[in-house]
Amino acid sequence: MKRVLITGTAGFIGFHLAKLLLAENFRVQGYDGMTDYYDVTLKQRRHAMLLQSPNFSAMEGMLEDQARFDALVEEFQPEVIVHLAAQAGVRYSLENPRAYLDANVIGTFNVMEAARRLEVKHLLMASTSSVYGANEEMPFQETEKADTQLTIYAATKKATESMGHAYAHLWGLPTTMFRFFTVYGPWGRPDMALFKFVDAILDGQPIDIYNHGVMYRDFTYVDDLVRAIRLLIDAAPERPADGLVPEGDSLSPVAPFRIVNIGNSDKVRLLDFIEAIEDCLGQKAVRNYMEMQKGDVPATWADASLLQKLTGYRPETDFHEGVSRFVSWFREHYGK
Repeated sequence: MKRVLITGTAGFIGFHLAKLLLAENFRVQGYDGMTDYYDVTLKQRRHAMLLQSPNFSAMEGMLEDQARFDALVEEFQPEVIVHLAAQAGVRYSLENPRAYLDANVIGTFNVMEAARRLEVKHLLMASTSSVYGANEEMPFQETEKADTQLTIYAATKKATESMGHAYAHLWGLPTTMFRFFTVYGPWGRPDMALFKFVDAILDGQPIDIYNHGVMYRDFTYVDDLVRAIRLLIDAAPERPADGLVPEGDSLSPVAPFRIVNIGNSDKVRLLDFIEAIEDCLGQKAVRNYMEMQKGDVPATWADASLLQKLTGYRPETDFHEGVSRFVSWFREHYGK
């Protein structure tokens, strides 16, 4: 039985990944800070569901608390670490940038140090499509330069990619970074657009639509995303002996390190996404059109061909179906 340590198991993606791995009889150890960035009871409910499995255990703690995290790692002895915990939210990074440095940079450093000491078979860490920043060439490819981040959140994630490459090179630590594209689905975060839109529409409240709706996103359903992570666990990168990297592969020529997009490879207009929500709810939104928010980008779109090449899989849940599943969960969970 493979032992996997997941940071952020009370979070949206960590919860779904842990659930999938437990269904495949992995032994999963969770670690989560239970911060109050959003409703802690939602996080507690996710953990409570996971704890129904005898193969899951969890510890509460901040990643910045190196001694606590190290003690857990020494006791559990994971073969694989999937690092998902982070201070999330592009907009909150404008208000509280220090939280992102503490959680995303210092916290990630502590995870990498633990992985190095234990010589884990594979370290997988979450990045974000936000690292593409001001890049305009789409769909985004992992091999293109990404040096124009527009928020501190994105900058901290790019920093962790660079740190991960350095550790992979120095210590021969097989490391995969994945860049997520607008993940959504049941048990999602209350600060994400889908959650906020559904909640507001059902309450008859207006929804804020930035850049007057001229926005495009590569919406990725959470079950597809965690399936991709599960398959990537078995695709640990190896440093190329001759330094030659296959065409289109983001594999480093000097380290067992790779960056992989996980997205639906489908650029969806925000207004079409909102219409899908309205159709599911049978209710029209009161629309409040606004200017573009500082640090936001007008479009994201993933090239997921590397993911498919490595795993034989690519996300493909249509956003109409994904929105319908979220709405069903939301109505049941909140009784609306």
